[in-house]
Parts: sequence; structure tokens; C-alpha cells
Amino acid sequence: MVNKSNIGEVTIEQKDFKVTIKQKEEKVTQVVSSVPMQLQSAPAPATAAPAPAVSVEPPKAAPAADNLITIKSPMIGTFYRKSAPEKPNLVEVGSEITPGSVVCIIEAMKLFNEIESEVKGRIVKVLVDDASPVEYDQPLYLVEPA
Repeated sequence: MVNKSNIGEVTIEQKDFKVTIKQKEEKVTQVVSSVPMQLQSAPAPATAAPAPAVSVEPPKAAPAADNLITIKSPMIGTFYRKSAPEKPNLVEVGSEITPGSVVCIIEAMKLFNEIESEVKGRIVKVLVDDASPVEYDQPLYLVEPA
């Protein structure tokens, strides 16, 4: 619960019982950006499978992706490709997107945040599995600009 939220510490107290759970210090450290959703025309890491303690790697691992734009996560949370379980994916590989079109949902602290594209182009690759935890600034999609 603590790892999937922005909570740094939880304390539960009852009569003669007290439990305190704290996040690791390394998870609290984040890169601060002046733009909420930063889009760069840089290659993204080749791995798409997040681990429980996901570290944000600099986007230098994927070769021959110089012309692609990376859509990154603006927050920590759980990544969803659908707006509801019975609905289709918001975008697929090959989908055309425009600025303002919703590309995914990120759940943070029981709030579902629609993440909108800031570029016009075509989705080339989805870098994160549905219902996976994501970190701040983690690459989500590769987009070929139009």
C-alpha cells in the first residue's frame, strides 16, 4: 500500500499496539522538473517490465530511436491502458494521437488521473504493462512525431 502511493509513513495505533511503516529514503528522492509531463525526443530504455523497486534509468538504452518522442509518467502510481476494465485500451501501437488526447490513466492514492499527450504523432511502442506500478519520469510510450 505504501509503495503504490505517495505516502512516506503510516502509523497505526491501538490500545497497547503500535505499527509504523516507512518508505525507503531512496524512493522519496525524485528528479524535479518545471514541466509536469516532460516529453523529450530521446530514446527510451529497452525494458518494459517494472520491478518492485523500479529505478528510473536515463533514456539511452534503445538504439536507432533518435526521431522518437518519449511520453513519460508525470507521477508515481499504477499505470492503466483502459479507462475501465470492460473498455478498450485508450491507445494501441499505431494509434494516431494529438495534443490533449488521453493516452493512459495513472492511479495515485485512489485518484485516477488522465494523462494527455502533448504531441501529435503515432504510438510506436508501449513500454509499460497494464496495471503495473510506475515511477515519476518513467517512459510510458514511444511516439513517432507527425
